[in-house]
Amino acid sequence: MIIQLPIQKILPNSAKIEIDWMREQETEAVRDLLNSVILEGKTYPQEQPLSESEFAAYWLSSDAFVARCIDDKKTSAPREVLGAFYLKPNFPGRSSHICNAGFIVQRRHRGQGLGRVMGETMVEIAASRGYRGVMFNLVFATNIPSLNLWQSLGFQTIGRIPAAAKLVDGQVVDALMLYRSLA
Repeated sequence: MIIQLPIQKILPNSAKIEIDWMREQETEAVRDLLNSVILEGKTYPQEQPLSESEFAAYWLSSDAFVARCIDDKKTSAPREVLGAFYLKPNFPGRSSHICNAGFIVQRRHRGQGLGRVMGETMVEIAASRGYRGVMFNLVFATNIPSLNLWQSLGFQTIGRIPAAAKLVDGQVVDALMLYRSLA
């Protein structure tokens, strides 16, 4: 099954969005969003904002997607990026059928169902691209919204890394590894 993008969805708050390939002109918006999440210091391992080249190596090395706001009144204007995710092989060669993904959502749009819609869409896209499983290597144990989301989408905890991250407030936390089969 091939997934045709963009995919339009309606969030529980009735907001209309589309999930699509990230466009070149959206690169800075996504990099700025990722850097703001990094500076929050609660969910990503990086300590400092990423330069253009660091962002490209990390986020753009394979497939990159965005969730855009759809405003029926502004069809010609650029649509706001509400969130984004990447999808890439987690391992090389003989294990490249297991993918990894990373997600970011604008702070003001969190808790409105956008992460769930992006997660569900990522699973569909990953399966359509031939991946046999999705693995998250480093979900901080304190990131309860993400853990709840992924567990509700059928991910299992397959490991725990003790003291894997030092948060911005100095707290040292474990990280979990999660996996979901797509076969």
